[in-house]
Amino acid sequence: MTSATAGLAEGAADSTSNAMSHAIPTSDRPPTSTATQWWVLTIRVITPTLRNGEVLTQIATSIMFTVGYYIPLKNIMGAFVVGMSYGQYLMPLIALQAVAFAAVSAAFRSATDSVEGINKRFKAMAIGSLTPLASRMSASTYRCVIALATALVCGYVIGFRFYGGWLHTVGFCALMLLVGVALSLLGDLIGVSNENPEATVPVMLVPQLFFGLLSVGMQPVERFPEWIQPFVRNQPVSQFVYALRALAGDSADVPGTVTWANVGPALAWIVGLIAVTLVLHARASTRRN
Repeated sequence: MTSATAGLAEGAADSTSNAMSHAIPTSDRPPTSTATQWWVLTIRVITPTLRNGEVLTQIATSIMFTVGYYIPLKNIMGAFVVGMSYGQYLMPLIALQAVAFAAVSAAFRSATDSVEGINKRFKAMAIGSLTPLASRMSASTYRCVIALATALVCGYVIGFRFYGGWLHTVGFCALMLLVGVALSLLGDLIGVSNENPEATVPVMLVPQLFFGLLSVGMQPVERFPEWIQPFVRNQPVSQFVYALRALAGDSADVPGTVTWANVGPALAWIVGLIAVTLVLHARASTRRN
């Protein structure tokens, strides 16, 4: 009896909804701008993070990276860093790892939307094809801002300081957020493609740890075996670290001045990653359609 009543109620609700939709012609409905759609979809992703503890997890993760890297490695690796404190040396890697972890949430969210059929519903609605992706990237940027802000506070505690002008400080933060957007876009592609929220975490975390450990973020390239030094020196995380250290500066000017030689490769990696990911995103969308 209960199920029958529920079925009748659902049928009545559907009938009412259909009647209302026919009663209000589509032409008489107020148009919804793309900006409004983007804002509503962005809030849809951000609002749950304030209730489910995701923000606290992001903050705790940034603290964990700081404690987990700085305390065990300061007395071991710090002796090989010449002319600057180990906190100043390590901070770019801590911030990169914190922002990269925020990209894991992007992969998980896109995979969850795919599994629950949210993306298919969006395609059936009068929403721009790129609006859902733009909203997810905006929410990912919000997570990256939280991760970066927490990492900067933790960095200040371990001795990190900005020694350049305000323009270099802005450049440091902007470069970090660009890295976050690029990784979030890659995570979104992975999530949409595999449609398995649980599988996205290891797929994103393993490369993050691999490239982070085999980089100049923890120790100078000379401390690695000679056969792997070319990889360590030129891989993307190391190039990001070189650029971030130059932008942050140091009291002894050890990282060097900001030039195209130490910032250009990092920007090239970011542009290349975004371009390739967008192409793969378009192909994945075409294949699903």
